[in-house]
Amino acid sequence: MPYYIYIILAVIVVLIFEIIKIYNTLVRGRQQVEEAKSGISVQQKRRYDLIPNLVETVKGYAGHERSVFENVTQARAKAMGGGSVKEQQAAENMLTQALKSLFAVAENYPQLKANENFSQLQGDLTDAENKIQQARDSYNAAVREFNTRVESFPYNFVAREFRFLKYEFFETGEEASRQPVAVKF
Repeated sequence: MPYYIYIILAVIVVLIFEIIKIYNTLVRGRQQVEEAKSGISVQQKRRYDLIPNLVETVKGYAGHERSVFENVTQARAKAMGGGSVKEQQAAENMLTQALKSLFAVAENYPQLKANENFSQLQGDLTDAENKIQQARDSYNAAVREFNTRVESFPYNFVAREFRFLKYEFFETGEEASRQPVAVKF
């Protein structure tokens, strides 16, 4: 056999191994994104579990604030409903606004603010919010790395061939949180 056949075979073998390496890197990246997404869900569930106790504690002091409680309950249910990243983002922003309204109501009740259970729940909720933000940051970092690979040469050829799609970023919704909370009685 002529020597150029060996060279062609060697090039083909190297290309096959390179494609396998790229494919495995993309799979690993996809798994990292999914793991980070799961981290957000875990922290959100922790937050969702705290909300009914918080609402009940506030109800004990401010029972006539029915619309605020209903808004929080509805926002929590919608946020727990899942959906796409954009839908989840919108539901989370709505829940954050509803919780701000609840805390605005709590400001009007000094006895409530002095309640140890309320203080503990408020601290736990703040901790949960911080952990959710950390999980979102991890998710966005994993998405950024994965999407960069999907769009970069030569990964883009393998990604297109094996249908690796870009992920959406989870935005914080800071624009919504910068607006003042409208509390209506």
